[in-house]
Amino acid sequence: MMRSLYTAATGMGAQQRNIDVTANNLANVNTTGFKKSRVHFQDLLYHNERNAGVPASLSTQVPVGLHVGHGVKQVSTEKVHVTGNLQNTGNDLDISIDGAGFFQILQPNGIIAYSRDGHFNIDGQGRLVTNDGMPVDPEINIPVDTRKVEISNDGTVSVFLRDETQPEAIGSIQLARFQNPAGLTPIGKNLYVSTPASGNAVLDSPAANGMGGLNQGFLEGSNVSLVEEMVNMITAQRAYEVNSKAIQSSDEMLKTANGLIR
Repeated sequence: MMRSLYTAATGMGAQQRNIDVTANNLANVNTTGFKKSRVHFQDLLYHNERNAGVPASLSTQVPVGLHVGHGVKQVSTEKVHVTGNLQNTGNDLDISIDGAGFFQILQPNGIIAYSRDGHFNIDGQGRLVTNDGMPVDPEINIPVDTRKVEISNDGTVSVFLRDETQPEAIGSIQLARFQNPAGLTPIGKNLYVSTPASGNAVLDSPAANGMGGLNQGFLEGSNVSLVEEMVNMITAQRAYEVNSKAIQSSDEMLKTANGLIR
């Protein structure tokens, strides 16, 4: 009787975590380059009272076993790396990746992080940086007398200097891709870091060897679907509710059993 209380409690805890993940997806519906998360669950250990295939008599065997589960647990929150919708901004320093790949971002601690957020700016040193001032790697330096920046599909960065009519190439943006992008760890600020599960970064030029090309003047939006997340939230809410009902039912049964001694 008591087993059902703890089993239903694991269900409530799992659905609470499900709601947490859904809420984070909804909160980032307008975050540039954001990838939604999906929760995966596993059932817990089973109490095997009788296994299938054991002898029932000298000439027969049990066709179906008797197993009682102990609930559920969350095993992962997987990032779904599906490309979001592209948004035309017209800004020369806005870049989207059309396909696989991540921008390389140099963090203050010297570790390279990876991002799909292509909203860049120029800092006081002329470097191409993120909204938090972290430079793109390899470093791109924009001359002070630049009047226009051009970024080609293959990552070549060119500038039109003042009074010049022909562009001058000043560098190239390099992308990174991974064997298992879902193995990357999100650290906030639209950044990921690699892990043994993601594999090592494979570096290449955009639009080469399976790497996505670059689109200047566009940003990749979040891949969160409001309708899908609302359905997930309703489903999780109802599952949470029905698990709470299971606890209430178990409590009522315990109350009835306790009343038998009166």
